[in-house]
Amino acid sequence: MKTQVEKDRVVIFDTTLRDGEQSPGATMTHEEKLEIAELLDDMGVDIIEAGFPIASEGDFKAVSEIAERSKTAVICGLARANFGDIDRCWDAVRNSNKPRIHTFIGTSPLHRAIPNLDKDEMAEKIHDTVTHARNLCDNIQWSPMDATRTEHDYLCRVVEISIKAGATTINIPDTVGYTAPLESADLIKMLIEKVPGADEVIFATHCHNDLGMATANSLAAVEGGARQIECTINGLGERAGNTALEEVVMALKVRGDIMPFYTNINTSKIMNISRRVASVSGFPVQFNKAIVGKNAFAHESGIHQDGMLKNSETFEIMRPEDVGLSATNLVLGKHSGRAALRSKLEELGYNLADNQLKDVFVRFKELADRKKEVYDEDLIALMQAGEDAVNDHIVLNELRVVCGTNGPQEAVMTLTVGGLESSTTATGDGPVDATFNAVQALYQHNAHLQLYQVHAVTEGTDAQATVSVRMEEDGNIATGQSADTDTVVASAKAYINALNRLFIRRGKIGQNKREVNWKDVS
Repeated sequence: MKTQVEKDRVVIFDTTLRDGEQSPGATMTHEEKLEIAELLDDMGVDIIEAGFPIASEGDFKAVSEIAERSKTAVICGLARANFGDIDRCWDAVRNSNKPRIHTFIGTSPLHRAIPNLDKDEMAEKIHDTVTHARNLCDNIQWSPMDATRTEHDYLCRVVEISIKAGATTINIPDTVGYTAPLESADLIKMLIEKVPGADEVIFATHCHNDLGMATANSLAAVEGGARQIECTINGLGERAGNTALEEVVMALKVRGDIMPFYTNINTSKIMNISRRVASVSGFPVQFNKAIVGKNAFAHESGIHQDGMLKNSETFEIMRPEDVGLSATNLVLGKHSGRAALRSKLEELGYNLADNQLKDVFVRFKELADRKKEVYDEDLIALMQAGEDAVNDHIVLNELRVVCGTNGPQEAVMTLTVGGLESSTTATGDGPVDATFNAVQALYQHNAHLQLYQVHAVTEGTDAQATVSVRMEEDGNIATGQSADTDTVVASAKAYINALNRLFIRRGKIGQNKREVNWKDVS
């Protein structure tokens, strides 16, 4: 029997590296995956779903290395309901101190039609594959994909089968973001009450945000008896995303009066990992995003500001430092030294080795020479800009833009593409258009610009501009970001960053197609 403390604890299962990376355009390198896994482990995430080992050799290597390097977190791999997937998954996670195999199959009428299995055939397949997984590993998670649209009697049947076959965690996915909070809670309650052996396993919830209810649905599932929440940093994920880790964790922390549950997450590390995931995924966090958005702790209304000056609790239900947000802002300038820079970066969650600090300090001095005052947001943008891969296929060497009130604008550009340097002059309807035309002339591509967005990092005419672009090429989508005090330079770097991500994405997709027959979902 579980103790009361165990009953009150909610296990956090992070799938940023698996479901999150399936977001269109969210490609992470091997090194970035290792870094994010280390940050997740360090902040107290209980289970890290490190990837889908059968998907590609790259995914397998990433999951394997994360498993070997993990400290305290359970390392989980995803596998479809077939022996080959499960064996490959086990090979990837087996060297973890705490390995887990997560196997799944779609159980709703729509999903049963994909492998063309009737209810009995699918039930047999679930029994055989979960049994096979349990023979390899003693920590097995099973998921009936699209559970919220599965007939309740059949869902009870297959959950019972999976428990008898050895599953230790039963995950109930709202795969398409279809359910609502009351329904989410009732579904978990129903399964716990009706399925034999339900009290011997942990029930989990995995919600998507298609209707904007992922966080509410996850918390409702906990009220219904679930004790594991599957989530991602910043709510990253397919379509509208997944349940956001920072939202459910802080909701449980702040509203413990009505939700008497707790997690083991060190919430002071939330901001740092949020910023890092935004950087490596190329998905910026919206300003008004709960918990981690730029405006989450900003107050502009006079009434709000007056209340904050008298008592911060008037308009803040959380302290900024609870999520790792620095209470101070402006401290650095062109006369600041390395020690001050290191100290400030550590406050912001960046712990740098001496050689890394040396490189960042050079870029900081360059920025400080152009800006009178360097703010926290400037340093974050500086760090993110410096995280671009040193072996990018396309590198901007030089850019000069000539603007005039009459006629087209002109961009003179030098790029290194695949190790070869070349230059060109291009014109366009404005400096940014001319710059993008110059890139196109030097690096022929068929990508289409879907989004171009600029915002100032801080106030003032010398503020850095952060530019985000989203590009699509043959169904592949990539997002690029960059920051600079020159908006045109930032635009060029963001555009090139997206093209580099598409270059990586093309290689990854090609590898996946070679290694996996995705039509074989059974």
